[in-house]
Amino acid sequence: MKAAVVFEKGNNPQYAEFPDPEIPKENEVQVTVKAASIKNLDRAIAGGSHYSVSSEKHQPKIIGTDGAGYLSNGQKVYFFSKKGTAATKVNAEKGFTIPVPEELDFITAAALPNAVMGSAMGLKFKAGMKPGDTVLINGATGVTGKIAVQVARLYGAKKIIATGRNEESLQLLLTLGADEVVSLKQPDEDFKTKIKEIHSETPVDIILDYLWGHSVEMILNTLKGNGTFSHKTRLVSVGGMSGDIIQLSSQILRGTDIQISGSGLGSWTKEETHLLFTEIIPEMFQAAVAGSIQIDTETADIKDVEAVWNSEIPAGKRLVLTI
Repeated sequence: MKAAVVFEKGNNPQYAEFPDPEIPKENEVQVTVKAASIKNLDRAIAGGSHYSVSSEKHQPKIIGTDGAGYLSNGQKVYFFSKKGTAATKVNAEKGFTIPVPEELDFITAAALPNAVMGSAMGLKFKAGMKPGDTVLINGATGVTGKIAVQVARLYGAKKIIATGRNEESLQLLLTLGADEVVSLKQPDEDFKTKIKEIHSETPVDIILDYLWGHSVEMILNTLKGNGTFSHKTRLVSVGGMSGDIIQLSSQILRGTDIQISGSGLGSWTKEETHLLFTEIIPEMFQAAVAGSIQIDTETADIKDVEAVWNSEIPAGKRLVLTI
């Protein structure tokens, strides 16, 4: 069969022949793949730098972790697989496949779930979001951040504040459900003053962060308590686009009612992951059909994978390989 394969660690994937999958095991189904989304996660896994594969010995590997296609009976499905998704056919575990509504196209079905994982799981389970919460999404102009704004609105947020550097994308977020946007391109003191004003007027219950780095340091400093009772805020780290390390004063933790956690592969329980595949993603598929959640995509034929692997994808769009 044909597939997009990384043969040597650090090299670009190639469109090449690859052995057909074996006969599916009892807990598997075979999917004829029509679309596979490509994310920073996939690039990191392919390069061997992601924490989930950093200790593994590299073997020729099909790229991708999210795909959509159909079963032998014609059922449209989304599937997740660490063994790769950008191939003509893939065996997927039954527990990691989800029926796709007939009205939903394969491209959207392949692109949406990962962004939902990166937003809904943090909001629902790590932050324990409730209707009426005020949510600050730091780094909301990327694909997952844009979905997070829409998911927070679907989950009943009272107010949504979004930060980012791309001014055009920030303005777009106002049409997707954000109530207020704050530019990260302004001087640090102006940014901190604005966040402090917002927190004073409508105390922030949840911070969903995709950047880490300097912007999180600034936000934490604006929340720093002064020895009196402070509002409880839950900060959930989902990404580290601005750096993997921050400086955190212990005084912030002692003087502020803040809870810091992370949301990603390895941080979710089996029960939470089960709910992701049985309730959360199906709910978001229906929301996409209804038009209440949308994701922007950039498509390319799998034959062109090597050419598009390192290409610059327009801000806020997810690359999807069609097969």
